[in-house]
Amino acid sequence: MQKADLLKDEWIEKRENRKDELLECQKERALKSCFACDELIGCKIRKAYVTSVYESMNKGARGGFEF
Repeated sequence: MQKADLLKDEWIEKRENRKDELLECQKERALKSCFACDELIGCKIRKAYVTSVYESMNKGARGGFEF
């Protein structure tokens, strides 16, 4: 496996771990979405997931991201 593939796997793995944490939180609260949660604003679990998605898209590179 090449270095680029290992790096790609690292970011995907981090993203998947954060996703699992988010889904577990939703399950514990019997929610289908974070938007129904009273703790949406300021939620550390959701923020970590969103950050991991961003980082997996740019593979950790800093700078702006265009949607």
